[in-house]
Amino acid sequence: MTQRSQKQLMLAGELYVACGPELAADAQRAADWMARYNAASAASLEERRALLAEIMGAVGEGVNIRPPFHCDYGYNIHLGPGVFMNFGCVVLDVCRVSIGAGTQIGPGVQLLSADHPREPELRAQLLEFGRPVSIGANVWIGAGALILPGVTVGDDALIGAGSVVTRDVPAGATVVGNPARVIRTRGPSAVGG
Repeated sequence: MTQRSQKQLMLAGELYVACGPELAADAQRAADWMARYNAASAASLEERRALLAEIMGAVGEGVNIRPPFHCDYGYNIHLGPGVFMNFGCVVLDVCRVSIGAGTQIGPGVQLLSADHPREPELRAQLLEFGRPVSIGANVWIGAGALILPGVTVGDDALIGAGSVVTRDVPAGATVVGNPARVIRTRGPSAVGG
């Protein structure tokens, strides 16, 4: 039986150590890319979208991410059409992070798929793992919100500024606070029938 690389373990959502030649090369590639992307704030949307397509897993039409932007690797980020991310967003993409069409994300938002074991003995070995983050379509995430590992946010949800989202958010719900709690839910949309 062949031993899997740290990258293979990471992508499978299993415990891994963030080292080894594959992950080091991927991290360096992302760092080089971020330097170019974050220096391109005066570039056109089309030029920035072309840069995004170089590293991201998927980039839909009309995506706009305002620099500065930071990520771990980039290739685990999948953006639907019309996604907007304001200045200073961070996506820790040790596993898949998907953002649905038309979602708007305020400045300083962090989407975090990277997680760490709860057992101190495992953390002392520098082990970590990832849990996917999935943001639905037409979601609005207010400035400074944190979306933690393994969270799914349903379509049409609203996340209040500064909220810390520790669990799944139902479609159409509004959540606020730390930890974020549902304060409102929407019924079926009256728009379009």
